[in-house]
Amino acid sequence: MFPAILVFGDSTIDTGNNNYINTIIRANFPPYGRNFPGGNATGRFSNGKLIPDFIATLMGIKDTVPPFLNPHLSDSDILTGVCFASAGSGYDNFTDLATLSLSVAKQADMLRSYLARLNLIVGEEKAAKIVSEALVIVSSGTNDFDINLYDTPSPRLKLGVDGYQNFILSSVHNFVQELYDIGCRRIMVLGIPPIGCLPIQMTMARQKQNERRCVDKENSDSQKYNQKLKKSLTDIQSNLTGSVIFYADIYGAILDMATNPQRYGDRNKGDDERMLRNGRDGAIVHVQPINSDLYRP
Repeated sequence: MFPAILVFGDSTIDTGNNNYINTIIRANFPPYGRNFPGGNATGRFSNGKLIPDFIATLMGIKDTVPPFLNPHLSDSDILTGVCFASAGSGYDNFTDLATLSLSVAKQADMLRSYLARLNLIVGEEKAAKIVSEALVIVSSGTNDFDINLYDTPSPRLKLGVDGYQNFILSSVHNFVQELYDIGCRRIMVLGIPPIGCLPIQMTMARQKQNERRCVDKENSDSQKYNQKLKKSLTDIQSNLTGSVIFYADIYGAILDMATNPQRYGDRNKGDDERMLRNGRDGAIVHVQPINSDLYRP
């Protein structure tokens, strides 16, 4: 169905690009990767594979999606697609400045470099066909809201929640347009998770030491943004001839994992928390087994 897979966004789908840039936002150390084939930390912010890996396998494309910045990519890797995503990134440039990650604009430039290499391998006509028929996955936005609205002082606060959501949606539109201009036609854009259920948000909002619960206001904001995003993508597709642009919901599944962890292997909510030692400052934090760390589901 799809000859290749191309991946853009943040840590939810970064398969290791941050290993090759100057940032402290990395996942190339334990306990990350303990369930990945070989048990190695690859730079994925997970104990195993990520969504793009599973989709690539399901579609019969490849078992895992390599990061584009890996200097050892083979022609076969290029032909079947790569990941351009960077942990810590967002649609807002302020987000990327705060995290020293690869902005979506830089990720688009990486796609151009990828296409140039693909041209050398198969020629311009076939390369354009591969890109136009590839499944493109975009997952971003969570860091924007965390960093610029909820957790740190930012000039964006003056926009308010509704205004900032519209600002991000404008950036989504521009990014999808840029992907289209480069040659992408089949684009899946993921919504954001229930931000109020991320461990870091629950920890910061708790009233008592051992009491953590989802932040309803932030979850409500997430739902409103996702509704706007879904409509916006429909509007974008109507203006881009030959495109298939669709919204993928992750909110419901992650909310269910956060509020009903026993369905996903936890014996009792709160009873099977595990400790993770932050590789930078040695601090110990507690997260549910469904979470990779304080920031990621």
